[in-house]
Amino acid sequence: MIYLTEVEAPPGVRVEDYLHPEWANLRFIEGEPSLAAVGDAEPVPAPRFVVTGPTSKATYFAAGTMRVWGIGILPAGWAKLFALPAADFADRFVDGAVHPAFAACVPLVAKLRQANDVEAAARMIDDHVAELLAGAPRDDPAILAAHTALVQDELTSVAELAEKLGMSERSVERLSRRAFGFPPKLLLRRQRFLRSLARFMLDPSMSWIATLDYQYYDQAQFTRDFRRFMGMSPRAYAARPKPILGAAALARAAAAGEAVQGLHKPAG
Repeated sequence: MIYLTEVEAPPGVRVEDYLHPEWANLRFIEGEPSLAAVGDAEPVPAPRFVVTGPTSKATYFAAGTMRVWGIGILPAGWAKLFALPAADFADRFVDGAVHPAFAACVPLVAKLRQANDVEAAARMIDDHVAELLAGAPRDDPAILAAHTALVQDELTSVAELAEKLGMSERSVERLSRRAFGFPPKLLLRRQRFLRSLARFMLDPSMSWIATLDYQYYDQAQFTRDFRRFMGMSPRAYAARPKPILGAAALARAAAAGEAVQGLHKPAG
């Protein structure tokens, strides 16, 4: 999925927000340098071409006036486009302009800087990615099947996932780290959490108890997950302004059917 985020802020002012746990993303930043940190890391200046691997923690960012083109990379796309396991980039970001794994995407930096308008830039990204995919390996059916199973809210265990895929649990573990970035048990826990968070993002007037996924035993279990994935309590997050992610969740739901990237269904 290709997306555009534009931020306008007074000189010297940065807008703060938190990205939710998500799949990998490539982001091309023009404008004032932003600060970013995954989890409890110290915020540092984000590269102009920043590649963030799949995350199981919230990503803090502080942005001044800027324009960001983003490309969301689902697990099957990661396996097709990049030779390194997704686990190598889990919960961290790197400078895509210098990391050899992302050399094929570096030309987009200059192309986007020269783009005259939004439509031209989006078309440029689409054409570039299509060209990369044309020379990439075929989709791995096991990755697509695993992703399809993960976004089904009735999936509750790694054993059940392995049975659906016709694989051993050890094989599922290897597949999960290579394409999804994390062990399958953590992915199931993350999906359960994101289903609850997405309901709140679409309707912040809801109480947390009303958003709970049916797999949660009680609110205490949800609160533990919230602290694990967002680094704060549900109450603290609800009280925070969400100047970018609040609007982004609504826009994403309208365009792609889900409020958060982690709930997107695989193509095909």
